[in-house]
Parts: sequence; C-alpha cells; structure tokens
Amino acid sequence: MSSDESKTAAFAAKNTNPAAPEAIKAIPLRRPGRWLAAAVILIAVGLFVYGAATNDAYHWDTYWAYLRDARIANGALVTLELTVLAMAIGVALGVLLAVMRLSPNPVLRSVAWAYLWVFRGTPIYVQLVFWGLFPSLYKTITLGVPFGGPSFAHFDVLHWQAPFFFAVVGLGLNEAAYMAEIVRAGINSVGEGQREASVALGMSWSQTMTRTVLPQAMRVIIPPTGNELISMLKTTSLVTAIPLTTDLYGRARDIYSVNFQPIPLLLVAATWYLIVTSVLMVGQFYLERYYSRGSSRQLTGKQLRALADAQVAGGTG
Repeated sequence: MSSDESKTAAFAAKNTNPAAPEAIKAIPLRRPGRWLAAAVILIAVGLFVYGAATNDAYHWDTYWAYLRDARIANGALVTLELTVLAMAIGVALGVLLAVMRLSPNPVLRSVAWAYLWVFRGTPIYVQLVFWGLFPSLYKTITLGVPFGGPSFAHFDVLHWQAPFFFAVVGLGLNEAAYMAEIVRAGINSVGEGQREASVALGMSWSQTMTRTVLPQAMRVIIPPTGNELISMLKTTSLVTAIPLTTDLYGRARDIYSVNFQPIPLLLVAATWYLIVTSVLMVGQFYLERYYSRGSSRQLTGKQLRALADAQVAGGTG
C-alpha cells in the first residue's frame, strides 16, 4: 500500500468514527423582573391574609358556625335546582331559536330576532321583577278558541304562590336568548361542504344535523355553554327580585338580617358558590376534552400510553 493510500484510509477511518461532540452548556436567561413581581405579589397576598385573619370585623367565629348550617346547605340545593332547570329551558329553547334564526322562513327569523332583541337588551333583574308581578299583570289565563270561542281550561293566576316556578321561567327564558347565539355560532362553524356531503349520501336534514353538523359543532358549543352554566349559578342570586328567598343568597340574607352580621354570612355564601363552581369547572374540563378529541395533533396521556404499549408489544413479537 502506497503512502497516499494509507493517508486516504486513515482519513476515512477518522471520519467514520468521529469523536462524540461536547455537551452544550445552556445558560438560562436571567429574568429578575419576574422574580421581583412574584415576590411583591406573594408579600401582598400574605399581608392581606394576615390582615383578614386578625381583623375582628370579619367575625370568623360566626363564619365557621354558619358554614355548615342546614339552612345554608338547603339554600345551596335550591340554587342548584334553579340552575339546572333554568339551563334546561335555556338550552332547549336556545336550540329552537337558533334553528329559527337559520331558517329560510322570514317570519321565523323575525320572531327569533325579536325575542333575542328583547331578552338580550333588557337587564335580567328587570325581567325577574316583571315575572314577580306576573299575577298582577295577568290575573287569569284561559285556554280555548280565541275571540269569544269556547274555553277548555281556566287558571286563576292571582292566587298562585309559586315564586320558584317564576324564577325558573324568568332565568330560563333569558338564558335562551344567549344559548341561541351560542348554538347558531356552533352550527355556522361547520363547513358547508359537510352538509353537502351528507345530502349526497342520501341523509335527510335531521340526519345531517344529528350525525354530521351537531357532533362537530359541539366542540364550539360546549365551552361557552359551560361558562353560561357557571354564570347561571351566580345569576340565581338575583331571584330576590321575584321575590324568592329560599336560595343560597336569600338564606344568608335572612340570617344576617336577624343577627346583623352581614360580612361573615356573605363570606359563607361566597364559599358555597366557590365550592359548587369548582365542581362545575371540573366537569366542564372533562366535557370539553371529550368533545375536542381529534382537534389537536398533541396526543393525550392515554393515547401516549397506548402507543407505548403497542410499540412494546411489537418489539417483543
């Protein structure tokens, strides 16, 4: 072997087995502003907590005494009932109004638009006051043929004592106006090609909506609906306008109107609202994750575990 061939072989061997590169020593950026802001915030929070704990005006003994009071717990249950029933009315009527807004019939579109205009343009408290005065506005309700025809049923509204019923109706009708826009936005988010493909496959309008449009629209509908549910829970405190006093805030108000300690009772009510809201937020998180499957390329923990198990099974096989 000549000297040139030896040099070529040595060069090839050197490039075939290169030395391992040195590890990169990455130095993180120093951000003193973030640490300073975090320290200021922690100090402020600590001072507030210490001040609140040592301030006798909060009456923490009264707070702990009424936190597990049976009247407060029953009020929280009534608040949940109001929330669930009102949201059920709001969702059902909201879907109907959304379909009417998207209908080619101008009468249906006009009626839906007028409904949304009235209920979104007036405060919910004012609407609840009107529902509380409903027996004064309509003393009797007669069902039958209009304009002097025979009547089939007669209701004496003046003697109705149903503030809970009027609270559910008032909250539900107001919520329907907002749910209609949420559902309409969700339906419009689905591409027109999806509907055309469903019609080409021979699906009817109802099958297209239930099998193609709504499953894809739920991804857009669910997040704001969860927010509306949480907002409805807090809006129930306004049923005092009817008046209804069996809800959570109403019970707390009745108690502090007797013992003249509103601050601890308001803290009790706020604590119960926070507890229920936290539970609803957890449910909203899992519901959103369920309907958002396939919308992101990032794999979930369950999908990553399944992929790892499949790779292990393939390697052992």
